Amino acid sequence: MSDQFPTYRAQMEYVCLGCGARHPIDELLYTCPDCGGVFLLEDTTFDRLKEHGGAYWRSLFDSRAATRNTALRGVFRFYELMAPVLEQEDILYLGEGNTPVVDGAPELQKKLNASFAFKNDGQNPSASFKDRGMACAYSYLRALVRRHGWDEVLTICASTGDTSAAAALYGAYVGHPIKTAVLLPQGKVTPQQLSQPLGSGATVLEVPGVFDDCMKVVEHLAEHYRVALLNSKNSWRILGQESYAYEVAQWFNWDLAGKVLFVPVGNAGNITAVMSGLLKMRRLGIISDLPRLFGVQSEHADPVWRYYSKPKAERVYSPVTVRPSVAQAAMIGNPVSFPRVKKLVDVYEAEGGEFGVVQVTEQAIMDAAIIANRHGHIVCTQGGECLAGLLKAREEGRVAADEKAVLDSTAHALKFAGFQNMYFTDTFPPEYGVTPDAGPLWWLMPPRRRGSPLRSLRGPLRRPSLTAWNLRENDYCLDRMDVGREERPLPGEPRQCAETKAARLSRRFSKHLTPSCSDAKARMT
Repeated sequence: MSDQFPTYRAQMEYVCLGCGARHPIDELLYTCPDCGGVFLLEDTTFDRLKEHGGAYWRSLFDSRAATRNTALRGVFRFYELMAPVLEQEDILYLGEGNTPVVDGAPELQKKLNASFAFKNDGQNPSASFKDRGMACAYSYLRALVRRHGWDEVLTICASTGDTSAAAALYGAYVGHPIKTAVLLPQGKVTPQQLSQPLGSGATVLEVPGVFDDCMKVVEHLAEHYRVALLNSKNSWRILGQESYAYEVAQWFNWDLAGKVLFVPVGNAGNITAVMSGLLKMRRLGIISDLPRLFGVQSEHADPVWRYYSKPKAERVYSPVTVRPSVAQAAMIGNPVSFPRVKKLVDVYEAEGGEFGVVQVTEQAIMDAAIIANRHGHIVCTQGGECLAGLLKAREEGRVAADEKAVLDSTAHALKFAGFQNMYFTDTFPPEYGVTPDAGPLWWLMPPRRRGSPLRSLRGPLRRPSLTAWNLRENDYCLDRMDVGREERPLPGEPRQCAETKAARLSRRFSKHLTPSCSDAKARMT
């Protein structure tokens, strides 16, 4: 049964959140032709799925986790909940989805007095969560191409980096008749992110300004020309990203009681998808409890936080002017999906769920990302934003120490390695507001000196760790060590015949590893 493609086919419609108009899905639509509002996709035959109880669906989705049918291997493991109008031949699979949930390192959880895990969506094919949505959007596009016989289709998107990488990768895999163009804000994308769409053969255009300016250009193109818009205005993208919620529930054996989900908010498509997926599972009895859900925004781009920080009767939505942020993927001042968030939050709370938004500083985001990765994680700055959000929520008394938090690390740490280098070398431009060792978690920070990361190993180190202390005590400089070669003793050392520098270092260092950590710490102080 796990390899058999589903026979269930739904009737789906675009539903406008502005005027309530409904439109068929046989054409590319992004906004309502009547009022310009954004859409959600609705399965009008969804109640047919209730013929089976929650246990049936849990068993079915668990069995598909081991399938060799690639059409059901990725995000479409949850086919009936997402886009049950697609045929098997249309579904695209590049290995997206099924990303790991990794518990916070025990030492880190103890230091922070928090229970949490990262869901590493940076382990998707293009190294970000955007692959979930692209798999669905491109599968739908392939269905349209097959149905209409189109011989040329231009896919286009505005991006802060991750969307463009995913769009270009999936477009390159599909090939003819797809061609891909991406618009990026000039100077606002990391070199790693810029290289990805170029490497996949997309046409890359840099636009002066920020993401919101790029979005205006692609919206104009989508309204006046037949292009396939791949931003989260594309409702099929939202469907694909619902798979994140399904996977989290499945990982915890479909029991989300006592769980708290933290999701970074940029264009707000991801948190829309997570809420939508959770609500679908609740309606089918797949889960019995809705988890508490928090969006997280930097104070440099926080329109959703500003809206939900006010009493309900006083809420008025207003876009904001963004400032530079290390959480670049979330540096958006006028999120396209805000109307979706507003709609779904009302439903979520009516169903008994709790929703909130946390605002964090740039300093807190960068400190949290560094701390996590110093403890063996691979979180991006958006993952750092979620950890900072958890700590802020704990500080405000909104999350208890015994509640399990699931933090969405939307991309791989390597995409944002430049920010890490700027942290260690203290070269952040002042507009970021990030200074190494200045945050409340400074005592967990690694030693740091001005200059390149390699030069920072020379000479005495501040607030040394055990390793750094031994190097300082013995006055070793790692960058001039020549392992395996006989050397004259370093200045101040007694002469030791025929002993390599590596052997001397090993011998001196090992004597400090034998005692307990507490003894070593006592000697350090």
